[in-house]
Parts: sequence; C-alpha cells; structure tokens
Amino acid sequence: MATDNRINFWRRNVKVPGRYPKDTKPKFNNLKSKKASSFHEFARSTNDAWDIDDEEDEDFLRNPSPTPLGLHSSTQNQQQNEAGHTESAVSHKPSSPVTQAGNLQNVQEEEDAECEHVNGKVIKSSSDAYLSTSSVRSTLQKQQSLPVRPIIPLVARISDQNASGAPPMTVREKSRLDKFRQLLASPNTDLEELRKHSWSGIPREVRPITWRLLSGYLPANKERRELVLKRKRDEYFGFIEQYYHSRTDEHYKDTYRQIHIDIPRTNPLIPLFQQPAVQEVFERILFIWAIRHPASGYVQGINDLVTPFFVVFLSEFVTEDVENFEVAALPLDTQRNIEADSFWCMSKLLDGIQDNYTFAQPGIQNKVKALEELVSRIDEDIHNHFKRYEVEYLQFAFRWMNNLLMRELPLRCTIRLWDTYQAEAEGFSHFHLYVCAAFLIEWRKEILSMIDFQGLLMLLQNLPTIHWGNEEVGLLLAEAYRLKYMFADAPSHYKR
Repeated sequence: MATDNRINFWRRNVKVPGRYPKDTKPKFNNLKSKKASSFHEFARSTNDAWDIDDEEDEDFLRNPSPTPLGLHSSTQNQQQNEAGHTESAVSHKPSSPVTQAGNLQNVQEEEDAECEHVNGKVIKSSSDAYLSTSSVRSTLQKQQSLPVRPIIPLVARISDQNASGAPPMTVREKSRLDKFRQLLASPNTDLEELRKHSWSGIPREVRPITWRLLSGYLPANKERRELVLKRKRDEYFGFIEQYYHSRTDEHYKDTYRQIHIDIPRTNPLIPLFQQPAVQEVFERILFIWAIRHPASGYVQGINDLVTPFFVVFLSEFVTEDVENFEVAALPLDTQRNIEADSFWCMSKLLDGIQDNYTFAQPGIQNKVKALEELVSRIDEDIHNHFKRYEVEYLQFAFRWMNNLLMRELPLRCTIRLWDTYQAEAEGFSHFHLYVCAAFLIEWRKEILSMIDFQGLLMLLQNLPTIHWGNEEVGLLLAEAYRLKYMFADAPSHYKR
C-alpha cells in the first residue's frame, strides 16, 4: 500500500512535491480510494516530500563558502517577486502574462499529454484550445487537493493597522495613545497599569519602549533607563568580542552550522529578513544565546522568536513599510542598539519557556498533552474526530508550542499577540495554551468537514490565516481568556 501511495501521490526524487512523471497520468480515482489511513502510512507515502532542504545541508558540508549567507537569498527573493506579481495580477489584471506563467507549472501534465512530437518539435494538438478553460479549472482543483507548498502572497505584511497607509487615528485610539504616553512619562512607570492597557494592544508609536519595560529589560524608574540601556548594550557586544570567534571551533561548529542553515528560512517571503546585514545580526544573536545557555543550546524554532523583537525595535526608526526597509542604511550605532535590545528581550522571553528547548523538549510535550486534555473538555466532537482518523495532537501542535504560533499567523498578527502575552502573567507559557485551544476551535467547521487523516493533517499545517489582522487576533484572545477563566482554576470542570 505504501508503494501505491508513492506512485499515486508523490513522485520520488523531485524537488517540488506533488508533481507526477510526464509519462504517467494522474490517477485521481485511485488516489481517493487509497488515501493514507494512519500516520505511519502517510509518513511512508510522503517520506521524500519535504527533503528539499537536505541538499542544501549537504552542499553546506561539501563546500563551506566564506560568504554562505546569500545561498538561499536569490531563490527566496525570486519567490517573493513571483508572489508579489501574482498578488498584483490577481487583483488588477486577471489575464496578465504573470498569472498565466504562475499557472503554467500546474497545468504542465495536461499540456504534455495533449502534445505531439513532429520533426523534433512539440506541437499542441487541436483539442488544446478547446480544453484550455477546463485545464485552468482543473488546475485550481489540483491546487486544492494536492498538498503542495503554496507561494503565499505578500499581503502578509508586517505593518499593522496603525502603520503608514492606515486610516486616520480615531478619537479612542488617540486617547489610548495619550494614556500610554502619560504612563511612560511618569518618573516611576506603574507596570501593572501598563499591563492592563497593553492587554488589548499597544499603539505602534509606543510599542518599542513598552515591550522593553514589560519584558523586564528596562527598569520602571525613568532616570535609570539610559544607564541600564548603555550597560546592557555594552555587555552584549562584550559577549560578541569574547565568544563569536569561537563559532568555527570544533565544539561549537555544529551549533553555528544549524543556525546558519535556519536563518535564510526565517520568514523567507519577507525581503527584510533576506538582507545579509539582517541575517548576520540574527546569527550573532542566536549563537551568543546558545553558548550562554548550554542546557538547551540552539534548537530549531528559536530563530523565529527573534523576528518580532527585531521588527518592533526597527520600527522605532522607520516610518515607511518595515518589510522593504534597507537596514544597512541606518547609522551603525542604531543597528547595534536594535541588535542588543533584540537579544536581551528574546533572552527574557526564553527564560520563561526554556524547558521547551532542553533535552527531549519536556515543556512542549507537557503543553501538547495539556492541550489534548483541554480540547477533550471544550469540544468533544473535535477530540473524537481526531481519534477516529488517528490524528495525534503532537503531529500539529508541536509546532504551535515550539514556535508560539508564528508559523500559523502573519508576523503582524504575532506582534499583536505578543502585546497581550507580555501583558498577561506567564503569557508565553501558560496563557499560550488557551490561545492554542481557541485557535483550534476557530477552525471547527473545517476540521469536522475533513474525513481522512491526510486532509486533516494538511489543513492543520496550512491554516488560512494570511488575511488575518488585529480584529481576528482580538477575538482569538478574547476566546482564550474565556477558556482560561473557565478552566485554569477548575481542573475538574466538565471532566467526566
């Protein structure tokens, strides 16, 4: 059965999953009747589907380049450009050549089947014109049925609703901003009052200083802040001078290699994170953190946790769209300050969830188990649906806990989510559990409509949140708070 699944679902030894051999016609009827019914069968039938990056790892080992930071940039920037053009074509020019080029790859199988070879040249058959409309339509069906990695359009912008291009600030928003400024200007900032106002979102103008305060990086006393900032920034660059040269040592080279590989994969569709200057900043931050925390070291997923801090602290100096800003244009001192602040705030965050990244990652294991127990009490239908089709919570929720939902939400939504996490007691550890539960229940209808293991897993790993904004995140947080209020202090509530 595993062999049949490989033939009908994935083609072996290709770089793009989901493509059929040109001499083999897709057997969709067989595919429907032979879907994987368990995780093991699914894993066997797709064991080559996500091995694209293994070649990059081998290249890194075979040919260590002195400037390997740009290895992935060109491909990913090309994807970004294609994605941006595709979005523009869909919204403004439905019949543009860019859109047709985007569809070309997907309809290649039908075109190959409908072509004839004459005198070494490929000539389309007479039925091609007649079938062109149906081919495009079947392409859309394929895109929905085949679990290929979609190119996400760049509507997933970093900027939130308070950024440039947004409607004028309302009276209520201006009042909130004034309240924040009043709190921050006081000689000793009332952190409890600041958390109370930050729970429902922090205005973009004051988010950087508010995050520094709520994370514990800056003191509440206003007079001491400049001294603390200077001392902590100098301390961080002292670590750089002391430890960063050791990245090529035998003891640390594996750690540095993994960081170096993961950095280009961090938000690959956002141009900001493909800039060499930004990637070098992330490498330094992650390497210094890893060697200063030997109990866990660097674990894949930690690289994502730097990005919200970096973007927020960068926005302090950028008025236009952050995602396209050239960081190298900033003064060197400003770049250094953003880097140091990002390091210390990320360190404060990880101090509260470090058991997520120690050996065997017990923190994540416990949180996934707690999520399963919580969902079984909140929504028995979803829980039983997962059991019926042998879907384990660890198969989708591990990433939710490891990356704090950053792979599931656009970055602008993550920043808004972290406003609340930093305002909530144990937000990144305890409250995150209820956010994950609310996030799962949000897709109840879609989950219950999937009646096979494969469909469920692909849905849960590719939830359609690309157009989410502050409103959707606000509703998600409200539902999470309701669940916490009902269940956090009542462990036996609704328990049979």
